[in-house]
Amino acid sequence: MTIDDIRDRASSERDISATCDQLVSAAAVMDLQGGMVRAKGSDHDESRLDVGELPGSCTVYKVPSPGKTTGLFTLTVRGSDTSDPLYRIGDDSELEPFRASYGSQKPDVTAIADRRPEPRPIGDGTLGQYGNWYTTIRAECRPGSRATTPKLLNVTARADYEDVSAADRERLAHIAHSAAAELIDRIGCQTRLPALPEHQLPSVPSGLRPAQAADGSCRWFARHIEARGQGRLPDRALAVPARDAYPIESCLLAVSPDQVGRIADGLRDDDRDYASSALTHSPWWLRTVSYFGAEARTVGYEDTGGEDKVITAGTTGHARGAWWASSICDGKPALHTLSSSYTYDNVLGPQALSALFRTYVDDITKRRGCTHVAYPDAKDFRAP
Repeated sequence: MTIDDIRDRASSERDISATCDQLVSAAAVMDLQGGMVRAKGSDHDESRLDVGELPGSCTVYKVPSPGKTTGLFTLTVRGSDTSDPLYRIGDDSELEPFRASYGSQKPDVTAIADRRPEPRPIGDGTLGQYGNWYTTIRAECRPGSRATTPKLLNVTARADYEDVSAADRERLAHIAHSAAAELIDRIGCQTRLPALPEHQLPSVPSGLRPAQAADGSCRWFARHIEARGQGRLPDRALAVPARDAYPIESCLLAVSPDQVGRIADGLRDDDRDYASSALTHSPWWLRTVSYFGAEARTVGYEDTGGEDKVITAGTTGHARGAWWASSICDGKPALHTLSSSYTYDNVLGPQALSALFRTYVDDITKRRGCTHVAYPDAKDFRAP
């Protein structure tokens, strides 16, 4: 049996390497979730990676017993030189931070960002970002790289199971980092990939705090409600550390059940259904994200026709549930965005949204020393 186990593991490692085009350490993947003897790559071509045809991904499954598989691991490689944006804004359901709740299953839907908490920077953020079940390593390819090489690469290692341990979080970071190092060498990306921090990556907080006490990337909002009052604005916040080198900085704001009740008292009768939905399946939230340098050219949204649109750097505008401003920071383009959950922008109204967004953009551009700041027109905040 021991010999069979050794042979099965060796066979699994060969399959994983082939599935992921030799980018990952198959042994490291097999050590996830406490270690295993048998695993297999996906049987579907679209879930097998080919470095010559990016973007792409590979999926690996744990085999606990003959004929049975469970999700284990996915590696995704994406580049900036495509019509598909690396980052999205708006009220896209994929960007929803909270799991929907119906009835009494979850009495406080916005207490915890249990679906998509804000990612944290790795070190100063130039190497990438991570969550509790994934790590994304970024590589910015310098001029002189091959003509076919994307200017920006994102390599994401993701666990496809629940309750990812701290040890597995570290393994994912090392898998993503080694895959990125191998990838940039094979495709001719000229860059220097920093080493991972020596200290462990702490777990990513998912619980929201009172907005009045917000710090880090959400400190601007605490100042805003102190100066202008609470009104119908969110009363909860989830911040990330504010690092000047971080090319992506986000702040999540959300409305508690108590605040929903206070807002509902001032709504018209035909708008009160919005408030009822906000307590269950359609919670109210806002997210601000700024993208700097290479990232500013990779942001997009899904338009009303279902097509992906990449925002042109240096522009301002709005789309479904999203607004963006632009600036120049350290000689490079920057894009500053605000996204609103479905219906909440209607509840807030154009004046509150416009004032909130201008406060945010003013704060982050001043903090980062940005110039040539351009804002969306006031009419862009009015409902169509």
